[in-house]
Amino acid sequence: MTLSANRLSDPAVRALVTALNNNDEQAFFDALTPDATMSDDGSDRDLREWCDREIFATRGHMDVQSESHQGLSLVADYRNDTWGEMRTRWRFTVENGKVSRFETGQA
Repeated sequence: MTLSANRLSDPAVRALVTALNNNDEQAFFDALTPDATMSDDGSDRDLREWCDREIFATRGHMDVQSESHQGLSLVADYRNDTWGEMRTRWRFTVENGKVSRFETGQA
């Protein structure tokens, strides 16, 4: 069963996922701290470059299947025009109401 983004427990994660699914780059980066970082499959990546390539230029979309750790961990079916759809895990660190780091990879 897919969880609607607007029902996610953590407000910062909810804002980030909603912006991602709406392909709203401004709202996505507004949901992040200015010095936010990320990793993909265990390797740190340049956040803006990765997001442009994996989300915005390729119409990324996340269908959340489950959440845990008070909404800071998600399992989602993620799809974009480059890779198609895959089961992914996402872990978020939230500071002062914004996401300061996210880690993603295949689940």
